[in-house]
This record gives sequence, structure tokens and C-alpha cells, in this order.
Amino acid sequence: MANALWQVLAAYAFALIGGWMSTSLQLSHRPLCALISFAAGTLLCVTIFAILPESFGACSWWTVLLALATGYVLFFFISKHVHHVCPACAASHFDADATRHFSEIATALIVALSIHSATDGLALAIQGEIPAISSTKWSLFSALCIHKVPEGLALGSLLIGAGLHRGAALGWVAAVEATTLLGGVIGYFFLSNISTFWLGLIMAEVGGGFIYLAAHALLGEMLRHGKKLVLISFCAGVALIAILNIGLRMLG
Repeated sequence: MANALWQVLAAYAFALIGGWMSTSLQLSHRPLCALISFAAGTLLCVTIFAILPESFGACSWWTVLLALATGYVLFFFISKHVHHVCPACAASHFDADATRHFSEIATALIVALSIHSATDGLALAIQGEIPAISSTKWSLFSALCIHKVPEGLALGSLLIGAGLHRGAALGWVAAVEATTLLGGVIGYFFLSNISTFWLGLIMAEVGGGFIYLAAHALLGEMLRHGKKLVLISFCAGVALIAILNIGLRMLG
């Protein structure tokens, strides 16, 4: 569990790095677009090639599919009725009008992103508890850390655009992303002793959320920006996690 705890802390640190970049550097949307698409590829790949195969090994196929659908529908519902669950995955929606009306969406954004970030921390905290899915450890960790950078960057950019000073914007990024740590604490103290079956289902549900994030980010960026850049970056993310996962399985 020590490994899981430092992975949660590292994921949080990567979100802070993204927040620092957005508050300290003037980045155009093109590099952010590439990073978002790259991160989307890592999330989709870690779900398909790491989380789902191991979840199928721990649970019956229909329960895994049900958990997967539940995770997808949860993030879809939050994004539709509360706010976009991930500022990076919906970065193309955060135009100048959104920043001008930031005070109207701030609460909904914080609630939605907090749920998403807590899920990230939860996944990292519990994945080490299931021997059947131990091979996902590094691929899941890598995918989440990569995803956290554009997430923090997009949130910080929105806060700066809304008129917050750099220090205040970075402080809000740190506060909101701290729910990643909360998810890790919940996984560590409350879910460490439940059965492998339920842990496998939780991971499958997390995977459903990852699929939603990846699809939403990919389609959103392709509709607003160059398809070539998006697809190349997305495929690079898929390739990275696929190579990492295959290598881990061969070593294991």
C-alpha cells in the first residue's frame, strides 16, 4: 500500500505542475490540444488493455460490463446535468464566454471535477489490493499522471481567464485537485478489506469513466481543432500505454 499512497501523491503533484504551467506560462491551445489528445489515448488504452482484462478475470463478464456502463453513465450524467467532469477533456468548451461567466459555473465545476479527481485517487489506492490486477499498476499510474497535467493546466487557464491572480488560481487548482488525495484516503482506509470481486467491479466502473473522458476529449478536440494533430497525439498515447502494459506482462 505504500506504493499506492505515493502514486496518489505523485498524481496530485502532476496536477499541480499543470496548474503551475497555466499560471506561469503563456501557452496556446495547440500544445494543450496535443497533450489532451495524448492523455485521452492513455486513458482509453489502460482501460481496454489493463483494467478490463483483469476485471474480467476477477468477476463475471456481465457484471464487468454493467460496472463499465455505470461508470460511463455516471460521468455522462454529471457532465450533462452538473458540469463538464473534466476541464481538460472539455477544454474546447471553455471559450471566452465561459471565462466571463465563471462565477456562475464555479460551484458546478468544482463539484464535477472533485468527483472526477476523487475517482482517480480511489483507482490508484485500490489497484494494489487486487493480486489479479497487479499488472495494471504502472500503466494506470502513468496514464493518470499524464492526464493530470492537462487537467491542472486547463483548470488553471480557466481561472486565469476568469480574472484570478496567479497565486489565487494555483491555490484553487491545489484545493480542487486535493480531492485526488481524498479518494486515495477512502480507498486506503475503507476499501482495502473488501473482496476481490467488488474491487474488480470498482475498477471496471472507473474504466467506464475513463472511456467517457477519452471519447469526450477526442471528439471535442477533433471538432474544434486539426484532426491530424489530435489523432497523432491520441495514437501516441495509446502506443505508450500498450508498450508499457505488454512489457509489464512479459516481465511478470
